[in-house]
Amino acid sequence: MKLHRFTPRATRSGVALVLGMVLGLVLSLQAAEKLDVSKLPPPSSKKGLTFDKDIKPILEKSCVKCHSGEKAKGKLHLDMRESALKGGESKEAAIVPGKSGQSHLLFNAADLVADMEMPPTKKRDLFPALTKDQIGLLRAWIDQGAK
Repeated sequence: MKLHRFTPRATRSGVALVLGMVLGLVLSLQAAEKLDVSKLPPPSSKKGLTFDKDIKPILEKSCVKCHSGEKAKGKLHLDMRESALKGGESKEAAIVPGKSGQSHLLFNAADLVADMEMPPTKKRDLFPALTKDQIGLLRAWIDQGAK
């Protein structure tokens, strides 16, 4: 039986990799903790919301022109429910069904993340910001399971 011998260089690079992963996780958790979810508009009281009937028209007005097609910004597609739930290049879900307080799409739409406001503040003459009522509908739809 041959035992694998770890060299100091291999051990150091492995430790560095693990430390880097832990640091990344800690920074992600700290960033999430800094978001004040209480600043989100409250969820709408409307029941039975669906993507096609209630949510898609909101996204089409302010989001879809940049977040669809082959060159979707951040590879986040908001033109279909399935692709919106999948998320973009960050590998984090933009929408977490049942949990609007953990859905990054809302943080950006409500301007809670500096430099990640959606639509971008510089483009709001073309793509209007979502209203509190629209964000409330999105929250309710997500909390109802994002159906």
